Amino acid sequence: MLIYNTTYQIDEGEARNFVIWIHEVYIPQVEEQGLLGHPRLTRILSHKEQDTECFSLQWEVEDSRTLHQWHTAQGMKLNAEMLKVFKEKVIAFPTLMEVIE
Repeated sequence: MLIYNTTYQIDEGEARNFVIWIHEVYIPQVEEQGLLGHPRLTRILSHKEQDTECFSLQWEVEDSRTLHQWHTAQGMKLNAEMLKVFKEKVIAFPTLMEVIE
């Protein structure tokens, strides 16, 4: 199993709206497609820059092929929608991790 993590840095003034948007728009749409599961949204307390908030959104995904399928079918569209809503006030970068048991 893989963990698909995206770290977001958002202007402090938009952090509340960002969390609401993630919970009400982003997560439900991703869950609807069913390729990624078990979302976990966390606030990052370390590595914080002035006047920003940082969040991590993690998903479980079966394999990299499934992640690629999700990204091309839905991920790019959702990222574009996020940029329309939050413009230059949000920066995101993904990390793919493998669970070692």
